[in-house]
Amino acid sequence: MPTHKLVVADATLRGRDGRWHVAVDDGRISAVTQDRVSGAVELDAAGGLVTESFANGHMHLDKVHTLDRIGDAALTAYTSGDMGSARTSIELASAVKAGYDRTWIAVNARRAVMEAVRYGVRHVLAFADVDTRAGLEGVIPLLTLRDELRGVVDLQVVAFPQDGLLCDPGAEDLVREAVDLGADVVGGIPWIEHTDAEAREHVRRMCALAAAHDRRVAMLVDDAGDPGLRTTEMLAAAMLEHGLVGRGVANHARAVGLYPRPSLERLAGIARRAGLGFVSDPHTGPLHLPVRELTAMGLPVALGQDDIEDAYYPFGRHNMVEVAFLAAHALEAVDTAGIDLVYDAVTTTAARVLGIVGHRLEQGGNADLVVHHHAGLRAVLTHHEAPAYVVASGRLVASSTSSTTFHLAHLEQENS
Repeated sequence: MPTHKLVVADATLRGRDGRWHVAVDDGRISAVTQDRVSGAVELDAAGGLVTESFANGHMHLDKVHTLDRIGDAALTAYTSGDMGSARTSIELASAVKAGYDRTWIAVNARRAVMEAVRYGVRHVLAFADVDTRAGLEGVIPLLTLRDELRGVVDLQVVAFPQDGLLCDPGAEDLVREAVDLGADVVGGIPWIEHTDAEAREHVRRMCALAAAHDRRVAMLVDDAGDPGLRTTEMLAAAMLEHGLVGRGVANHARAVGLYPRPSLERLAGIARRAGLGFVSDPHTGPLHLPVRELTAMGLPVALGQDDIEDAYYPFGRHNMVEVAFLAAHALEAVDTAGIDLVYDAVTTTAARVLGIVGHRLEQGGNADLVVHHHAGLRAVLTHHEAPAYVVASGRLVASSTSSTTFHLAHLEQENS
């Protein structure tokens, strides 16, 4: 008789010699052992690397697959050399919201989330624009999708006032309505406001809303090439003020990459006090957060897909190993330590940033696993294939193969 509900057999594990077996019961890892165990479902890793599944720390899920609706004017502005046109790009990109309709948003979002299943993405911080142009058309289908796929891909839906609060009167009421509908996270983008005082007020109002409704916060901060914006610091300070320690995410924070060292250390100090996590998307723009430096300062930094075929990024498959592969280049993290860093940033560190408890491949951990085709982490990043098996909440939810047949008999004939 099988002794476990599911077993991943003959696995290579990070940091452990030899082959291992991972036993799963009731959605948890019940054993990690080199002794042979049996399961009602047995997955043969065949020596492939088995790790925690992936977490995507930043995804504009309501905008996926919309680039063809709008053209690339916003994309050109957003990816300019110093990101000085970031505000302009947001204004151009907002044209897509003139035709926002929850029916086509739902289709596009489902397509992206099913790719998340294929590639072993278990958790997604999913932003939905909530403003006077978008209304609630983006957030409602994401809430529906969240409830449908809970336990397979868990979406943390962010009510995101993309066009600001004070410079978009009425947006704040819509964010409150989205929270009442069940949005998991209160969003923000304070740097879009017209003055520092209004940016600070933007952060204060959204943190107060989150605290009042027991929600986390996630804000796009300093997402332009201006180190004077300092909205990351505003977010950390407001989290301390409103009792949100450990419950906030700073997305992008690109301009922090332009800080002199003393300013960076000062920001790191208040971020540690606030328990502020960071998410970088270094493949989507010419500037990015100094990931390795902040990590060395003791701050958790995750990676995000950010966009899939929209006005800010023309590619994307919701494949977080691909994101890690791209980040390894952008961050000059191609040595062994760097590869470990970027992989952690899409698995265990990403889970920590998103407030997910138990996302560890150890006894008692969540049974959310990926089984790779290759045994070594460098090979996994090199190929960035869909995992051989994806396990979510202790159940097999996806399996993929990769093969090529060569038809080269003519070469043998020509060389004989």
